Amino acid sequence: MSPDRQTRNFWLLAAAGALVTLLGLAAAHRMEEHGHIITGMDNQVVWGLPHVFAIFMIVAASGVLNVASVGSVFGQAVYKRRAPLSGLLSLALLAGGLMVLMLDLGRPDRVLVAATHYNFSSMFALNVFLYSGLAAVVVVYLWTMFERRFNPWSKPAGVAVMVWRFVLTTGTGAIFAFLVARQAYQSALLPPLFVVLSFAWGLAVFLVVQAALLAWNGRPPAPEVDRRLARLLAVFVLLSVYFVAVLHLTNLYYARQGAFEAFILLGRGGGEVFALLFWGGFVVLGSVLPCVLLLAPRAGAPRATLAASLLVVLGAFAFLYVFIIGG
Repeated sequence: MSPDRQTRNFWLLAAAGALVTLLGLAAAHRMEEHGHIITGMDNQVVWGLPHVFAIFMIVAASGVLNVASVGSVFGQAVYKRRAPLSGLLSLALLAGGLMVLMLDLGRPDRVLVAATHYNFSSMFALNVFLYSGLAAVVVVYLWTMFERRFNPWSKPAGVAVMVWRFVLTTGTGAIFAFLVARQAYQSALLPPLFVVLSFAWGLAVFLVVQAALLAWNGRPPAPEVDRRLARLLAVFVLLSVYFVAVLHLTNLYYARQGAFEAFILLGRGGGEVFALLFWGGFVVLGSVLPCVLLLAPRAGAPRATLAASLLVVLGAFAFLYVFIIGG
């Protein structure tokens, strides 16, 4: 790629990023002016569409560190070269998710109250420490990789990141697991479900960004590495489907959950949109088709892997919409 074309592409990318940032600021300003009700929230629906994006980014921020963990903790050199990208993506996703959650505070000055008053009996409040802690350990981890003097500390830092992200994702699932007031949640299966979902969603995001960077720089992908990551993504997707199926089958066992499961799975009582998103979005587009692309004889082909990763991301949004808005 010629220098002139690289410069032009850089400024195009910078302009696109600035446009997205301006749209986000405009949306935040509109919500501040008109209230959270424009996002679909009210006194009964306490979480809206912003939380779908926030939780996706926070969960994916944990899962995108898979590549870094495999490289640093388990000594796989071929993955260790991708660890810096993994860490930087984690910081970007985590920052994006937390910025969306800041909208829950209402007025911007309320951040001072949130920063100085803590409710240690709230699982959601405790997760704030997990989120900020993850950012801190990832920064230290990146420092040990970028600074040659600290390279010997890269593995201990990688172990700390791996342990912390497991705790963080478990805590995110526990937010819902401890919600006794909501019929859709209150299940011990939710923390491990979120851990498995983070593996799939994070790896899918990583593969999409990696494909974009390789195309940007005109570099060919590494077929063997891509094939391994494609198979790994398929395993994570299948595990996600398994845990989601167990969650719904467990709910169906209890008579009090029958009406809710019919609402989500069959669209009864006005739940047609949720049933369509669950079966069409999460199951078919977000799980079945990606597994077909990833496990086919030509699995690992760059286009197939990219398409499967994008479908997994779309399926993630469908699942979270059903889980958060429908629940």
